[in-house]
Amino acid sequence: MESTVDNGAIEGLIAGFKGFRAINYEKKAGKVFAKLAREGQSPKVLLIACSDARVDPAILFTASPGELFVIRVVAALVPPYLPDGAYHGVSAGLEYAVRDLGVDHVVVLGHAYCGGIRALKTMEEGVVLDREFIGPWVSMADQAVGNIPLTEPPCRHEQAAVRYSVQNLMTFPWLKERVDKGTIKLHAWWFDLDDGHLLMDVPGREDFVRLV
Repeated sequence: MESTVDNGAIEGLIAGFKGFRAINYEKKAGKVFAKLAREGQSPKVLLIACSDARVDPAILFTASPGELFVIRVVAALVPPYLPDGAYHGVSAGLEYAVRDLGVDHVVVLGHAYCGGIRALKTMEEGVVLDREFIGPWVSMADQAVGNIPLTEPPCRHEQAAVRYSVQNLMTFPWLKERVDKGTIKLHAWWFDLDDGHLLMDVPGREDFVRLV
């Protein structure tokens, strides 16, 4: 059977890397990477973002190599602390960033038109989601998102999920200890794809407010 796979995307990645190698690495970032290789990474920010291809943290924040420790996962959801010996990718990344790298800030970044939150709202409408992993994953946020009427703007649901993730961060004892001591600060942000604004959660405010 003839393959229907479009190889153009991979060829584009390879061409893009060649451009990075020629323009960025050799002329600009080569010494930075060499230093990172010798000395290791020491990012000050852990950024937990959605896997969505439209929301790349390094691009959004014009980050340099080694500046951000990034965890990307569907809907930027952080599960509660559950050290049961099972596989916990988000929790493992969080633990490494906090306990080993010693980051100063943890940012949860949600965004407009989030497919994961849309899937959750679809399930709340009674639609059976024909997926093995997505449904159970996003359902963890149902307690935060489920009480918001479906008629509300989607941003309300997405921002509620960001708040939920930040609340779950505080269930990790070694992170909560650092937050309470003031050595780590938590941030809840949401990116609006329509107008390019970055919004943040402010305690006591129902809606996120514009940060940039």
